[in-house]
Amino acid sequence: MPIHSAGLLLYRTTSDGTEVLLVHPGGPFYVNRDDGVWSIPKGEFDPAVESPVDTARREFTEETGHPPPEAVPLDLGTVVQKGGKVVHAFAAEGDLDAGAITSNTFTFEWPPRSGRDREFPEVDRAGWFGMAAARVKIVAAQAGLLDRLAEHLGA
Repeated sequence: MPIHSAGLLLYRTTSDGTEVLLVHPGGPFYVNRDDGVWSIPKGEFDPAVESPVDTARREFTEETGHPPPEAVPLDLGTVVQKGGKVVHAFAAEGDLDAGAITSNTFTFEWPPRSGRDREFPEVDRAGWFGMAAARVKIVAAQAGLLDRLAEHLGA
């Protein structure tokens, strides 16, 4: 049975075109990684218990500290990531200060085999990216979501 995740791709239109909000994963493994590791704010769920859109809205709040836009989000369908995780994605137009996000945290033994648990933010930063820059930053499997959003917007 595959792992399911759902997320919300926030977008805004500026004089330079469409920008999307992506988040960078927190924790020690991503400190020195940039291109190809950013993501839409998302998280895992059990399809028998929670709907993908409810999960996407909840995870957006947990990973950014901001409520999602009130409007019904656009369903962008699913993508399958390299490890087999199925990501259900939605898009919504909105804006927020990417420098003012606050994320939930997780506890992890660090350094390995040290016996010390440390707390890390699930997301350590967020940023607005034009579509071309977002394609470089985003996890490869999620790039198709950018294409679907661009198609919907007629961009």
